[in-house]
Amino acid sequence: MHLIDIGANLTHESFRHDFGAVLERAHKAGVEKLIVTGASRAGSEHALELARAHPGVLFATAGVHPHHAGDYGADTDALLRALQREPEVRAVGETGLDYYRDLSPRPAQRAAFEKQLAIAVELHKPLFLHQRDAHGDFLALLKAVRDRVPAVVVHCFTDQRRALFDYLDLDCHVGITGWVCDERRGLHLRELVREIPANRLLLETDAPYLLPRDIRPQPSHRRNEPMYLAHINEVVAGLRGETVEVTAAQTTANASLFFGIPV
Repeated sequence: MHLIDIGANLTHESFRHDFGAVLERAHKAGVEKLIVTGASRAGSEHALELARAHPGVLFATAGVHPHHAGDYGADTDALLRALQREPEVRAVGETGLDYYRDLSPRPAQRAAFEKQLAIAVELHKPLFLHQRDAHGDFLALLKAVRDRVPAVVVHCFTDQRRALFDYLDLDCHVGITGWVCDERRGLHLRELVREIPANRLLLETDAPYLLPRDIRPQPSHRRNEPMYLAHINEVVAGLRGETVEVTAAQTTANASLFFGIPV
């Protein structure tokens, strides 16, 4: 079984002391390739460094998360454009809108999002997107450019049915994380995951966040790792009435095509 984790925050400080072991555990679990998420200026540069250090295994995105949108200026825009021209960087993002935490003012979030949408349009790159409690504004901005970008994934999807079908109507991919394993807040997602077309489904851990709550035994450190993508694949397969092999093969093929990664 071969898997691709389309969203792992491997630049996070919690991975610094055992990075090699994390990759080895992922490989043993069948996670052979990973996309390292770039979500800030420094994080995007670090994601590229990791991808360069592990060619053919790690790839990167480059973007500014809405939490950091207040820092987005001309120098940041220039940096992201330069990073997007590096072969290891396969998508623009993580970018989008987050009205749940509002760590940056909403006008700044929208401005930074529009700037990064423009990068994707001009460089014809896929988009790796984040949306939380901001569906209306997010959808309007995305609709304005959707026909001019090659591919879009709404990463870590946790929203409701209406949002899901709005994204599917725009021919977006949908990223599913261990949220689907959460019996407290993921029950609606367990129903919706069955309705995602097979060729639009992608899997991710969002490590070190969103450790699947039904992993047994639970690690004492509570850190999520890419190796747990195999567990997420198993849960999603069960919900969709598929074998783990079918779900793994389909989502890996989808990720390979989306990011231009050879399997």
